[in-house]
Order: sequence, then C-alpha cells, then structure tokens
Amino acid sequence: MARQQTEVRDLQEGSYVMIEDVPCVINSYSTAKPGKHGSAKARVEGKGVFDSKKRNFTQPVDAKVWVPIIDRKQGQVVSTNDGEMQVMDLETYETITMRVPEGVDAETDDEIEFLEYEDQRKIV
Repeated sequence: MARQQTEVRDLQEGSYVMIEDVPCVINSYSTAKPGKHGSAKARVEGKGVFDSKKRNFTQPVDAKVWVPIIDRKQGQVVSTNDGEMQVMDLETYETITMRVPEGVDAETDDEIEFLEYEDQRKIV
C-alpha cells in the first residue's frame, strides 16, 4: 500500500490522511488542551478524496495515523463515450478508463490532471 505513518500533531489542513481506511483531505484540524489525566487531543475532519463523504476522528496528538501517498498525474484524453473517457497517462503511456465527472467538459486531445491512489482515480 502506498502510505506512510505519522503523528496526529504533524497533520495540517489541506493535507491527506486515512480515515476509516479511506484517503481523505483534511478540512479542519483543532486541538484541545490536555486534561487532568490525559494528553492533548486533536479533532480532525476530512472529506473523502474519491467519494466526497465527510469523515472525522478524535485522537491524542501523539497517536500514529496513516497518510496516503496520492500521485498527481498528467493525462491526455484519447476518446469520450457515454460518460466515460479513455485517458493516456503521459508518464507511462498507459491507457485508463475513467468516468467523466459532472461539470467537466472533456474533448479528445485535452490534457487533464488526475489523482491516483492504488486503483482509484479522480480528475482534478
């Protein structure tokens, strides 16, 4: 798996973290002061990178969490058909089928940017 471990205190808004085994981008990060018998706690709210669902967790700031390594790649649209498009990765020249997201008007030969994590891809 393409991920690494880090402490909760090292997370920042806008970076990625695994929440419920799903790669998420952090929307908000806040900490509470340590209590009488415990350590400081952090509350992290995020949104799934590929499914856009909101998720959150609360953990001590010294707890370890997984951070996904998401690649940002360049591609060229080879063809579009019925809500799907064939995209050629400009690095590996591999052809991938992706669905066209709402609001994206992709034409043949357009260059696009997409995110890739394991077998999941999303057009930016």
